[in-house]
Amino acid sequence: MFSPTTHPWVEGQTLGEHLESRGVGRREFLAYCRDLSIVLGLGTAMTPRVAHALQSMRRPSVIWLELQECTGCVESVLRSGSPTVGDLVLDMISLDYSEALMAGAGEAVERAKHDVMEQNRGEYLLVVTGSVPLAEDGIYLTIAGRTAKEVLEEAAAGAKAVIALGACAHWGSVQAARPNPTGAVGIPSLVKDKPLAVIAGCPPIADVVTATIVHFLTFGRLPAVDSQLRPTFAYGARIHDQCPKRANFDAGQYVEAFDDEAAKKGWCLYKVGCKGPATFSPCPIFMWNGSTSWPIGAGHPCIGCTEPNFWDSMTPFYGRLPDIAGFGVESKVDLIGAALAVGALGGVAAHAAATGVHLARQRRRELPVVEAGAEPKGGDRGQN
Repeated sequence: MFSPTTHPWVEGQTLGEHLESRGVGRREFLAYCRDLSIVLGLGTAMTPRVAHALQSMRRPSVIWLELQECTGCVESVLRSGSPTVGDLVLDMISLDYSEALMAGAGEAVERAKHDVMEQNRGEYLLVVTGSVPLAEDGIYLTIAGRTAKEVLEEAAAGAKAVIALGACAHWGSVQAARPNPTGAVGIPSLVKDKPLAVIAGCPPIADVVTATIVHFLTFGRLPAVDSQLRPTFAYGARIHDQCPKRANFDAGQYVEAFDDEAAKKGWCLYKVGCKGPATFSPCPIFMWNGSTSWPIGAGHPCIGCTEPNFWDSMTPFYGRLPDIAGFGVESKVDLIGAALAVGALGGVAAHAAATGVHLARQRRRELPVVEAGAEPKGGDRGQN
């Protein structure tokens, strides 16, 4: 078993007992549970239930498969910040198999994985990073002499729930970009009979992983998801609607070229390729590196990495947004974004649409309009 801490668990120890042995006080733990309840959209009234469920539980078994990927998702989760209660909650899982993190290798590890799956059949949580190559009978990735598809299907069969972690597991990512020589697909294309949540992003935000796992452990089920199977508590709103540069966008204050005066003033990055208007992600809220910053905050446009097929539909990354279903995005970005967000944002989308129409009229003379009937660039991004 992999133990990511210098304070290993004692057999049969509950999370509450483990946190106490680590010097985490009750007040600090409750504060964390309160904040997590808010993040999950449960409200502070659910804090006692979250705290009780976590404090009294024993370590659940987790099998982590790493398929066709770059290991960036593993790095993102591990480097979520210097010791916090959130890190300790991640520490509460019994990570019984992970190729990147295990000290062992070879036949002994494979036997250990199968033993754990049998001992915890129907109860373990399966986490998967990476895509699954299907071309030429899956020969592009084999583990212990078996294809990635076979390994995934075996592990998923005994799992209680599955979390697909990162863009590769979501839809295939760069491997699935045209022409997709390995026939790469995401986990949702193969796992159809298990509860499944997708933590999207390249890489995903570690705090979203933590919150999703805690929701599963507290309620025995995964959180509500959108049409892309992404948890709505994290992916229910566009970056555009949460961006601190939104006021610049509304005022028509855009960066025209990197390092120009507008860039130095921190104006909107839409004209240099920002895909925030078509991207659903909590990046502006959670941010990265201990909530230090995030791409747009650092002066780089969003590339839309939480959206399916972004390598094809969002490129060129430093160009304007591609046209979506015949709409002129450059003149109607708010209106389109609101329409895409209807499923996730409900009544908020109606207000955004009305606002978008008004703003679009104001900007119509400033931004070029795609002519009616123009051939759409890129495919349907499958947003709400």
